[in-house]
Amino acid sequence: MPSPSKQSNNVITCKAAVAWGAGEPLVMEDVEVSAPLPGEIRIKVVCTSLCRSDISAWESQAIFPRIFGHEASGIVESIGEGVDEFKEGDHVLTVFTGECKTCRQCMSVSSFSEYTVVHSGCAVKVSSVAPLEKICLLSCGAAAGLGAAWNVADISKGSNVVIFGLGTVGLSVAQGAKLREASKIIGVDINPEKCQKAKAFGITEFINPTDCNEPIQEVIKRITNGGADYSFECIGDTGMVTTALQSCSDGCGMTVTLGVPKVKPEIAAHYGLFLTGKTLKGSLFGGWKPKSDLSSLVDMYMKKEIQIDELITHNMPFEDINKAFNLMQEGKCLRCVIHLPN
Repeated sequence: MPSPSKQSNNVITCKAAVAWGAGEPLVMEDVEVSAPLPGEIRIKVVCTSLCRSDISAWESQAIFPRIFGHEASGIVESIGEGVDEFKEGDHVLTVFTGECKTCRQCMSVSSFSEYTVVHSGCAVKVSSVAPLEKICLLSCGAAAGLGAAWNVADISKGSNVVIFGLGTVGLSVAQGAKLREASKIIGVDINPEKCQKAKAFGITEFINPTDCNEPIQEVIKRITNGGADYSFECIGDTGMVTTALQSCSDGCGMTVTLGVPKVKPEIAAHYGLFLTGKTLKGSLFGGWKPKSDLSSLVDMYMKKEIQIDELITHNMPFEDINKAFNLMQEGKCLRCVIHLPN
């Protein structure tokens, strides 16, 4: 693959994986990446992992062409006017929901490219000794799951937890519940191959709905003696949100929804579920403030207090990015880390 080139106006010409249509294979194209404007930084992307929400957007997004990708790590190549928190050579994570500390919410990252420009609020400086090919998962999926358990639900010791969907986010929720010393951590997934992997992250009981002769919520209520204290919907199926609510205990049960739905975004639930005292909460990036909190998660990883490596099932060169999409569509990977050229 040819090396990126700089033009006289400081534009970089490099390779990017461009989506031209919903569900169509990405195409390697030469793109021009402008110099950073005031308040922006330009990043040389080192690794970017494929998130399930990238798949959902790629299958249904109406605006094309588009460069997807947001779960990434890289090195600051240049900085725009007025940026004083970064310098060239800093190691960073990109984040899809930023923290510029000025606006309420900063957004937008395209990391399926050798270089990308982002607002400085959408990048977090991290330790230069942390492995970029691992910690990229903390820029979205792994952090979102841990935060949903710790910040959004605030799981208590001895509680019962049920998790619908055991992908990267769901397993990270399980890990968070384990570290909070939950009593039962029930994992629900239709893929039987997830069972052993899930136990390593703290799942105490695995349920495959296709093996059940009764509604899954009834199975969970029986196992938990009345319902879970916390349930997490990590699939992106709005119908499953209702099931998660029904799986919670009356009076104090809480359901947290994290999945990004591909179809039918509306949630329908009987009002009686809420009259019994149950709660439904949304979660954006696990409630973390990226600049304030992400570096502490990286430190926890470096101290081996949280698991990240075990979530990575595949590593691939940039030119094989379509293989990564296929693997995730087929349910054959958790996280595929895509390595961009040096």
